[in-house]
Amino acid sequence: MKSFNKTLLTVAIALASSQTFASGFQLNSQSATGMGRAFAGDAVIADNATVLSRNPAAMALFDKDAISFGLTYADITVDVKDVNFNLPNGAVDLGSIDDAGSSKVIPNIFYIHPIDDKFAVGFAAFSNFGTGTDASSLSKNLPKGSPAPYDLLGETEVTTVNFNASVSYRINDIFSIGAGVDAIYGEGRLTRNASTTPLVDVDADGWAFGGILGATVELDKDNRFGISYRFSPTVNVEGDINTISTKDLSAAGLGSKTALATNFDSLDVPLADIFQVAGFHQITPKFALHYTAQYTQWSKFDQITAKDGVATIIPGQAGAGIKLPAGDIALKEYQWKDSWLFSLGGTYTINEQFTVRAGYMHDQGVVDEISSISFPDSDRNWYTAGMSYHINPQNTVDFGIAFIKGEEVHLIENSAITGPVNAITESSGMYYSVQYSYQF
Repeated sequence: MKSFNKTLLTVAIALASSQTFASGFQLNSQSATGMGRAFAGDAVIADNATVLSRNPAAMALFDKDAISFGLTYADITVDVKDVNFNLPNGAVDLGSIDDAGSSKVIPNIFYIHPIDDKFAVGFAAFSNFGTGTDASSLSKNLPKGSPAPYDLLGETEVTTVNFNASVSYRINDIFSIGAGVDAIYGEGRLTRNASTTPLVDVDADGWAFGGILGATVELDKDNRFGISYRFSPTVNVEGDINTISTKDLSAAGLGSKTALATNFDSLDVPLADIFQVAGFHQITPKFALHYTAQYTQWSKFDQITAKDGVATIIPGQAGAGIKLPAGDIALKEYQWKDSWLFSLGGTYTINEQFTVRAGYMHDQGVVDEISSISFPDSDRNWYTAGMSYHINPQNTVDFGIAFIKGEEVHLIENSAITGPVNAITESSGMYYSVQYSYQF
């Protein structure tokens, strides 16, 4: 049961992720223009203020104040199929569900202010992550009296907000640099129940600070490159982090299977740094080509640590009410791998009022040896399209849509209750984004 508690708590890793996974998805939702081109070239295109989410140095490309704000609706579908495990008296089949994913509306706002021909400042609020899964309905198919892998089935819900303040400096006509500070707020909810008995109940939130550095290179007005590196922090989330477990306390004159209710004050979650390089090329007066390569250092995400635990012996047994220190516990080690994201997009200007764009992205999965029903990760392909309606030179409305398709994954995840659990997971999604931009 000790390992059972570790398995349960590790699901809470997503409580304050700055740019991580959600039901197999890294959430790209910062702009409708970016979505339409699969975020290709977004660190250097600078067609509106949303470039601030990718590269602070690109603010040097603005000579007027600019503001953008928008909404993205993420409709995530997660299929969990053929969930089964073996017991001494035979195999148990929990069946399938096709509604384990959840949907969210994700807002964003960006503002860029050029101070002079050298300096610019910017402020932004956007979300890098926000979705969840709920696989608890699988337990309803359990035969009467049979144990179930309750530690793997339940609800996980996460929302994060990134508040950014940045500054850029133009060195000369070719080079610009920029830097920013990220204040990341995350909150999450995690439940795991055995029938009506709560095994784990997590409701936590917290703040962390990171940063971003960037640079741009303008070869000429039609060809430029951008580069950025986002430093992600170790996030400490606090709140109610409660579990139920059993422990052998016979050496202390208590039971060999003493039931404990353990409360941890917080969790430490290390996050991955993100590096990206982007290019933009105006091929003809009407058509532009752009691309991005992004590297995410998931190997930094090595283990989750529960902090300052206190265990209390549950009433109804010897020593009821006695409190025992649980200290800090390294919950689980991960074998995740660093991953690449590649995207390619094109933009075509129809006339002064309409611009259209399209893009493709391939996003590598991060899970290596250890897989999870709660987080069914895989390689993903994005197919996107978008349009801008220029009301006038100052006012623009943008629309973006993306279809994301993950691969079917056959996984085996170990339950501390039933042992190995077999399942097939597949995740996909639709993103719909709208945005308004104004240049003063």
